[in-house]
Amino acid sequence: MNTKKSAIIIGAGISGLTVAYFLKKNNFDVTVLEADSEVGGTMKTEFVDGYLIETGPNSALETTSVIKEIVNDVGIADEMLYANETASKRYILKDGVLNAMPMSPPAFFKTKLLSAKGKLRVAGELFQGKAYAEESIAQFVERRLGREFLDYFINPFVAGVFAGNPETLSVRSAFPKLYALEEKYGGLIKGMLRGRKERKQRAEKAKDSAKMFSFKNGMQTLPKAIAKFLGDDIFLNAKVEHVIPMRDGERCMFTVSFTQDCKQQQLQSHTVVFAIPAYHLAAIIRQIDPEMSKTLLSIYYPPVAEVFFGFKRDQIKRELDGFGFLIPEKEKRKILGTIWSSALFPNRAPNGYEALTTFVGGSRQPTMCELNDNELQNIVLNELNSIMRVEGKPHFIKINRWQKAIPQYELGYYKVEQAMDKFEQNFRGAFLCANFRGGISVGDCVKNGEAMARRIVENKFLF
Repeated sequence: MNTKKSAIIIGAGISGLTVAYFLKKNNFDVTVLEADSEVGGTMKTEFVDGYLIETGPNSALETTSVIKEIVNDVGIADEMLYANETASKRYILKDGVLNAMPMSPPAFFKTKLLSAKGKLRVAGELFQGKAYAEESIAQFVERRLGREFLDYFINPFVAGVFAGNPETLSVRSAFPKLYALEEKYGGLIKGMLRGRKERKQRAEKAKDSAKMFSFKNGMQTLPKAIAKFLGDDIFLNAKVEHVIPMRDGERCMFTVSFTQDCKQQQLQSHTVVFAIPAYHLAAIIRQIDPEMSKTLLSIYYPPVAEVFFGFKRDQIKRELDGFGFLIPEKEKRKILGTIWSSALFPNRAPNGYEALTTFVGGSRQPTMCELNDNELQNIVLNELNSIMRVEGKPHFIKINRWQKAIPQYELGYYKVEQAMDKFEQNFRGAFLCANFRGGISVGDCVKNGEAMARRIVENKFLF
């Protein structure tokens, strides 16, 4: 391998593929090592009996122009789909009734999700001061916006995005843009108004205004298209055993040992990008950095189960006029929420049928994922009947489980982030780029992957 301008990327999820894509465009010799038999990481799409099932992200938000740049370059622009206009309508369950989230000031004043007192408390955000210690997202929101807003807006949102608990997630690490609004502008309302101009200059969009997208044949279209661009640079079924650095002046020469088709192989490069889950990375680097390995193992990934149902259209006694619904913890239900998959994009279900994707477990109720398939099916069916008036048995059932789903940026996570920086300083030429660093969304992973590739290209000491 040409070690002068080469890079080994470990992991072919969207983060690793994005790094590899931009490095190859900058004339690097790249090699991507993926332990799985296909690319995409958690971003996988299945087709069964006329249903399109996403086993990872069901869609993404176009929060960065990098997404469209890649889509255009790899030739899948005509496959990209934007969600139906009704997708911006999202529901929150309160007292057993689905209420649309208010998306405008008039709607906010009319919503039943907050009492009159709760609405006044939100308006009082303008007069709140800054905090001087690390806070959880719950502490931050309750201090600035009040308990009601936390319970019926933020709690279900955090469960829907992180499968997490706002009482334990760090606002500084898990929601850095929200945290920055207070740090930079002194408040959320002030910051949102003034921050719009800055986002426009950076060609970024806020998550609440960015377009939701997928592809005709599902989200895995994107990693598959990048993989096609990379061609023979991707090694599938290649399980990395360990990475050994040898000092080479100011940088390191890394020897990457992996197994493919029962054969032990090695590659060398001055640049290695780790784009795999923290718990897998911990095993690979334990030999060279036991302390960092221990830190990575401390990152909590809660279990999540996805229950995908297909129903005849007339079994659902309410209109599917939105993205779906989320459930606040206060409602004491046994599911986190449901995406109305077939209402968002076409061809997600056979003609005359609808597809509903429900999530169970997470940090809120991790033991729910220990139930067997029949128990999960019955629980979800009962909840959908109660909330959406879904009648009868589903026509189609598919359950997917993740024992370790989404990394939780919990209180004190800044110490984990500092440890990542220190690891890269100690092993010059090693880089960490995965969803346990810098954001968990597809948009965050793509943006961070492009930034990581740029950082590698601009680091002259590597070559």
